[in-house]
Amino acid sequence: MTESLPLSGFRIGVTAARKVDEQVGLLERRGATVEWAPALSLDPNRIDDDRLRAATEEVLARPVDMFLATTGIGMKSWLDAAERWGLLEPLLESLGSAEILARGPKSVGALRRRGLRELWAPESECFEDVLEHLRGRPLEGRRIVVQEHGQSLSMVAHALRRQGADVTTVTVYRVEPAADLEPMFKLVDLVCERALDAVTFTSAPAVASLMDAAGPTGRREELVSAFQADVVASCVGPVTAAAFEMWGVPSIYPERSRLTAMVKQLEVELPSRRSGLTVELAGGHQLLLHGEDVLLDGHEVKLSPAPAAVLHALLANPGNVVSRPALLAMLPSGTAGSEHAVEMAVARLRAALGTRAVQTVVKRGYRLAVAS
Repeated sequence: MTESLPLSGFRIGVTAARKVDEQVGLLERRGATVEWAPALSLDPNRIDDDRLRAATEEVLARPVDMFLATTGIGMKSWLDAAERWGLLEPLLESLGSAEILARGPKSVGALRRRGLRELWAPESECFEDVLEHLRGRPLEGRRIVVQEHGQSLSMVAHALRRQGADVTTVTVYRVEPAADLEPMFKLVDLVCERALDAVTFTSAPAVASLMDAAGPTGRREELVSAFQADVVASCVGPVTAAAFEMWGVPSIYPERSRLTAMVKQLEVELPSRRSGLTVELAGGHQLLLHGEDVLLDGHEVKLSPAPAAVLHALLANPGNVVSRPALLAMLPSGTAGSEHAVEMAVARLRAALGTRAVQTVVKRGYRLAVAS
């Protein structure tokens, strides 16, 4: 008898434009049927040479106190361009004299290849954690240079200016949408019709592109509902997953932000959802979710709609934090629209599962207390 592949019978949407052959190959070798709909241009990182050179000269015009590096490809492209213009040495000297904060390992790698060393980088790879690191620090009069990724970081610059900083943003490239949007419209329809088991995302702009595609078709609310209930939003890492939070969509992502890790997570996640999801909670308790039925240590647990919605959101990625705004968006329509409603739903869920089943993570949200 031929052994069944782990993703046999599952249909998965792929939104990537870069490394798409690698990702599709990983999924198809595991038995999945793939629907490819590139969310972004196949050549997404468009560089405006004149604009970038002008921004570089602006950086060099005055001393830099702090530099925030956000992406590996952005840093590499900027430093390569500076080398072409004969400005690499002064740029490295300017940035090297500053306090360097890097968002994640890819930007760290790009910096170190040119001899620059970061003083700090968050484990989460989330830019919000970079800002959190800076909150409360005296930034008055300090000049901060921010290397933008494919989307504008004007809100970040504004937040730093409110702390008194003198901020210069450097736009290395802009992410462009796919030239042919028909595959993306088709993907929206497939998700809304629950014809896909999961959709993979490897960048935050890809999430935004899908939501934008659902707008003109009038199906954005259906799209969000499908992801909340039936279709898995699979992200390569926490930065991409954060783009779903504003829509109240729970997503899953692996501990390491890598394609292979994302696909391996789907190997476990999709079969478990089809057969019923079992989670080992801290304290030796077993939680089983099968359709709408919830069993705790074999005993049925009755949940009203609000705590049930919170449980589904927390189970989308057991042990990971789900923010209060994301949980609020998951609550049934008619529920009071405030974070107090989330607190009440969490309290009722704790009453049903045990007070230690749901942990509060200060200033971030809640997570399911799973066995380590």
